[in-house]
Amino acid sequence: MRTEKMNYYFPIGLFLAMFLDGGLTQVFAKQMFTNTMAMESRLVLLFIVMAVCYGNVEHLVMWSAIVGLFYDMFYTGILGVFTMILPLMVYVTKYMFQFFTRSFIVVLLIYLIDITIVTFLFFWANSLVDFTNATITDLIGRTLGPTLIYNLAWFVVLFLPLEHFFETNY
Repeated sequence: MRTEKMNYYFPIGLFLAMFLDGGLTQVFAKQMFTNTMAMESRLVLLFIVMAVCYGNVEHLVMWSAIVGLFYDMFYTGILGVFTMILPLMVYVTKYMFQFFTRSFIVVLLIYLIDITIVTFLFFWANSLVDFTNATITDLIGRTLGPTLIYNLAWFVVLFLPLEHFFETNY
């Protein structure tokens, strides 16, 4: 019965996280994007990581590809980047998680590693189509650092509610 509830709640939460990514970025654009930094909200990735670590979600790869397609259509302008990156992150997270036991610190570190991978893959895709002329040093100092700090704060705030969500609907 609980797995059936998760089949409905998970896609709703995933799309809510996607729209929250865009909404927070829109509302706080002046603070998130300056001449010296660019923060990227990765709440959809947080939701996927928590689903891998605490949930029993059917068709997680399919749902991550679908939300990745919508993410591409709404936010990136390059169709297919997040459609491929998010399912890849499901596999990477599952692989990393099999070596550890569930805890706040383990999930946090996996999430931060996932953010780093997503940021580099997205930078690489943008470089391939000449959407950016930034160097890897610019990426690390201007984008990756602030992005990790921003998403770390959201992780601390959302960890217990998301853990409760996935464990009660498991």
